[in-house]
Amino acid sequence: QAQLVESGGRLVQAGDSLRLSCAVVGRTFSNRGMGWFRQAPGKEREFVAAIGRLGFRTWYRDSDLGRFTISRDGANNTVYLEMTSLKPEDTAVYYCAAEQGYGSWNYQRGEEYADWGQGTQVTVSS
Repeated sequence: QAQLVESGGRLVQAGDSLRLSCAVVGRTFSNRGMGWFRQAPGKEREFVAAIGRLGFRTWYRDSDLGRFTISRDGANNTVYLEMTSLKPEDTAVYYCAAEQGYGSWNYQRGEEYADWGQGTQVTVSS
């Protein structure tokens, strides 16, 4: 089982940019799809972005296209989420997750991920 450690969350102003990091420790990082989810107070957890097992494909929510970018650094076992033009509605705890690495994988469903980080708080002030 892998340990995922997110970092980078903080208080920013609307329109700012922020980069979140997710360090993967333990189980191999390679060949595992990775995702970012978020959960705002009083709301359900929602999918934000995912990157494929080999790092060639990425997926985002339609509403975030062009604002968020997910990437992975295999050498450092780290996944990143670059966020630009942040809005107050982006305020949430952001979680990194890793899927099993084999079989089918629905990247939008949290249930399809095996390992999760503890989350990092992003607060966007207006």
